[in-house]
Amino acid sequence: MKLKLIPLILASSVLLPGCFEEKAKEAAAPAAPAVSKEDAVASVNGTYISKKTLETLEKEIAERSQGQTFPKEQLLEELIQRELLIQQAVQKQLDKSPEVIERMATVRNSLLSQAALQDYLKANPVTDEEIKAEYDSKMANMGSEYKARHILVKTEDEAKKLIAELEKGGDFTALAKKHSIDPMGSEGGDLGWFTADRMVPPFSEAVVALENGKFSKQPVQTQFGWHVILREESRALTPPPFDSVKEQIRPMLQRQKAQTMIENLRKNAKVEVLLPPTPPKQEEAQPAAPADQAAPATEATPAEPASTAPNADIKPAEPAATAK
Repeated sequence: MKLKLIPLILASSVLLPGCFEEKAKEAAAPAAPAVSKEDAVASVNGTYISKKTLETLEKEIAERSQGQTFPKEQLLEELIQRELLIQQAVQKQLDKSPEVIERMATVRNSLLSQAALQDYLKANPVTDEEIKAEYDSKMANMGSEYKARHILVKTEDEAKKLIAELEKGGDFTALAKKHSIDPMGSEGGDLGWFTADRMVPPFSEAVVALENGKFSKQPVQTQFGWHVILREESRALTPPPFDSVKEQIRPMLQRQKAQTMIENLRKNAKVEVLLPPTPPKQEEAQPAAPADQAAPATEATPAEPASTAPNADIKPAEPAATAK
């Protein structure tokens, strides 16, 4: 058999850290039970490679390569070559070098900390009742979404003049196309459907306070400028079916349980931090820009980053398309 698996061995610290960690754990912890010939898939200089080791490698390969599999013979050759390298390292007493010992200790500690968490979650699993309660809590706060238009101008006086025109029967869309400095001005200021948390607070508060079909009687100021807002429609958000998000909620609750466990351990432990505090960085004074220098262009639409959404873990069901 041609030995064409060296690149896989060299990349194993990235692609297959589990197997490396297993070997490191064996070296840093008490020796594992000896493998019998009946439970082995190969022997390398008298050292047996167990069936379980091959099964573990197969599982890790599938998980780390998104379901891709390799022939057992290829994976076995990988294990044989690894064992040869391990024996070579031990023969040269590399396992006794300070650097290797430190790395093996680090890997062992990482494995033990993961094992502690897995053991806790196994003893305290997330129940279907807890998942349903979290779902109901999130869905109760789904709220509404709004369809609105706005006209953005630079000054309050400009906004007041536009409001006066609207009160005289002016067409909102036409005024937005003519006066708005927002990129959506060419679309009549149409912002489509959005939830309140997706907009900066002054803007969203004004939208929520309006009735459908009404425009703001006072200009609304944000960091983008002055807005005149028309709330066209609103509707309650439709929650996604429980079964479609159940498995999204489970890992979130597992993380919460694990974090609570760690906090309790720390609360009951005697911890002394010996690392000196990091001094705060002094910000260098930035030279003032010349008065005649134009300010950089900014995105004028009053949206906040999506990460501010309180229900980011659970997405609402897609509403039916609405004709504009």
